[in-house]
Amino acid sequence: MLSISDFQFFEPEAEASITAGDLPHWQQAGATYFITYRTIDSISAIAMDRIIGERNDWLQRNEIDPASPVWPNLIRLLSESQQRAFRKHFSTSFERELDRLEGECLLRKENLARVVADSLRHFNGTRYRLGGFVVMPNHIHVLVGMLPTCHMVEQCYSWKHFQAHQINKVEQRKGHVFQPESFDHLVRDADHFEKFRR
Repeated sequence: MLSISDFQFFEPEAEASITAGDLPHWQQAGATYFITYRTIDSISAIAMDRIIGERNDWLQRNEIDPASPVWPNLIRLLSESQQRAFRKHFSTSFERELDRLEGECLLRKENLARVVADSLRHFNGTRYRLGGFVVMPNHIHVLVGMLPTCHMVEQCYSWKHFQAHQINKVEQRKGHVFQPESFDHLVRDADHFEKFRR
C-alpha cells in the first residue's frame, strides 16, 4: 500500500483550472483527488434539480451569477471560509442523495463491481496512484493521485466509458450506465487525505 508521501496535494499558489457543467471540476497537474461518480439512475431528476437550485440560490446570495459560465472561477474570489462552506454543503447534499441507494443499483452484483474494481486497478502506477476506492451499489468513490501527464476529467471519462462498455456486455444490454459528470475534491493535505481514505 502506498504511503501519504507518494501523493501530491493541492497547492493554492500553483496553476489550476476550473471547468463546469452541472458541477465544478478543479484540476491541477499531479494533484490528488477524491472522486465520486454514479450510475445514471442513482439520483432522481427531482433531487438533482433541487441540489442545483440550492446551489444557484447560494451563488446568488454570494453575488455570483449561476448562469455565468465562469461561476466556478468566481468562487475562488470568495473567502476561504465561504469556499469551504460551499464545498461542504453541496458535497453533503450530494452524498446524502447517493446514500439513499436509489435506482437499479447495478453494482450490487459482485461480477459488475469486479469490472469496476479491475479497471480502476489497471493503470495504477502508470497513469495514477490509487489511494483507495470503494464500489457502492450505485456509485464509486476513488481516492487517486494523478501523475502529471494524466488529467482527472479525462481519466474519469475513460473509467466510465470502459466500465459501461464491459457492464453492458456482461448484462447484454445497451445504453448509459454512468452519469456524464463526476463529483470531485482536490485533496488539500495529509489530514484531508486520511479523512477521505477513512
